[in-house]
Amino acid sequence: MSRPPEQAESSIPSWEPREVRQQKRLERAGASGQNNPAPRRIRHRAHGILEAGRSSGRLGLAFEIFLIALIVANALAVCLDSVPELGAVYGRFFLIFEYASVAIFSVEYVLRVWTAPEDPRYAERPFRDRLRYMAQPYMLIDLVAIAPAYVALFVPFADLRILRLFRLFRLLKIARYSPAVTTLIHVLSIERRALFGTLLLLLCMMSICAEGMYIVEGHVQPHVFGTLPNCMYWAVITLTTVGYGDATPITAAGRILAGVTAIMGLGLFALPVGIIASAFVTEIHRRDFVVTSSMLSRIPLFSGLDIEVMGEVMAALRSHMVAPHTPIAVAGESATAMYFIVSGLAKVTGPGKGRGGGSTLGPGDVIAAEAVLNGSGHEATIFAHTPMRLLALSSQDLVILLRKFPRLRRRIQKTSFPRPKKVRRQQAPDEAILPIAEADEAQAQSIDQDL
Repeated sequence: MSRPPEQAESSIPSWEPREVRQQKRLERAGASGQNNPAPRRIRHRAHGILEAGRSSGRLGLAFEIFLIALIVANALAVCLDSVPELGAVYGRFFLIFEYASVAIFSVEYVLRVWTAPEDPRYAERPFRDRLRYMAQPYMLIDLVAIAPAYVALFVPFADLRILRLFRLFRLLKIARYSPAVTTLIHVLSIERRALFGTLLLLLCMMSICAEGMYIVEGHVQPHVFGTLPNCMYWAVITLTTVGYGDATPITAAGRILAGVTAIMGLGLFALPVGIIASAFVTEIHRRDFVVTSSMLSRIPLFSGLDIEVMGEVMAALRSHMVAPHTPIAVAGESATAMYFIVSGLAKVTGPGKGRGGGSTLGPGDVIAAEAVLNGSGHEATIFAHTPMRLLALSSQDLVILLRKFPRLRRRIQKTSFPRPKKVRRQQAPDEAILPIAEADEAQAQSIDQDL
C-alpha cells in the first residue's frame, strides 16, 4: 500500500543539526502560542518567577524570599517536633504546618516541570525533555523534599523517624538560591582529582599506622590492638586528632608511633582544606572580576569618554558572571538595570521578541537600555548562550549619572538603539535645508566631544 509523497518524505529521518531542529520546534511552539496566547504567556511568566528569581522583578524576589523562609522554618519545625515536651503541646500545629509546606512544595515542583519547555534546552520534545529536566540534581532534591510526606500517607507502617530525617533534606533546596553553594559544588567538581588523590594518601597512611600499631601493641594489649580493624579505628581517631582515649598505647614504641601519627594527621587533613579554599577564592575572583578602564574602552558606549565621566561610571558598574541558559531579562518584567556584555554570547528568545528578536548579542552590546531609560518592561526574553561577563548599571545609579551628565542619555540612545532611517521630504533644488539625519549626526558628535 503506497503512501502519499508528503508522508513518504516525512518518514525520512532528519539529519539537520540539533540547533536547527530546536529552533524549528520553538517556531512551531510560538505559532501555536499565537492561537492561544494566554496559557503560553502564563507559563512564560511563571518560568521567569521560578527560575530567574530576583532577576525577574519584585514578584520573583518575594517568591524567592518566601521559599527560603519556608525551608528554614521546616528545618526548625522538624527539630522542635523531636522534643517530647514541645511535640505534646504543639504537635497539631507542627502537623498542619507540615501539610501546608508539602502542598506548597508540591505546587512548586509541578510548576517547574510544567514551565520546563520555556528553557531552550528542554523545548524540543516537551514530554521527553521534561523527563530529562526532572532528572536534574535540583529537581531530584525537590522530589526528595516532598516524597517522605506521600510515603507516610500511603504507607502507614513506614518508620516515621527515618521519614523525619529525610524531611531535613529540604535544607538542600536552599542551594538553588545560594550562589556560594553553587560555587562550592563547582569547585568540588573541578578539584575532584586532587581531592581523590588526597583521600588515597590518607587511606594509605591510615593503613600503615594501623599495621604499625598492630605490630607494636598487638601482643601487649590484645583486647585493644589485637585486630587490624581495631587498629584502623585507632588510626582514624588519631589522624583526625580527636583522641577519644578508649584506645591508647602503653609501650614507648607505641606512644612514639601515636605522636608521629597525630602530627602527620594535621598535615594530611590540611591538604583538602587548602585545595578547596584556594579553588573557592579563585572561583570567586573569577566571577566577581574587577572593572578596569581598558575593559570599558572595549565597549562602544564608553569609548572616548572624559576621565571624570569614566571614573563615575566605573564606580557605579557592578560585575557579574552568568552561567549558560540563565535568563538575563524576562519579557514583560520591569527593568531594574541595564547590562553591558564584556564577553560571551546571549540569545534573544521567548514571546515579545521585539527589536532584534531571535538574534545573538555579543561583546559590546547593551541589554535593556531602552527599557531602563523609558521605565518600561523588557520587550524580549534574553538568555545567556555561553558563559558571560556582564557589567550591570542599576536604574538608580543611571538616574544619578544622568543628573550629573545630562547629555549621557543621548550617547546611550545613539550607541544602544538602532537609528531608524528618516526620509527626506521633496525639496526644490534651490532649497538649502540641512537634512534631519545629518543634523542628528552633528548633534551626536558635539555630545561626544562634550563628554
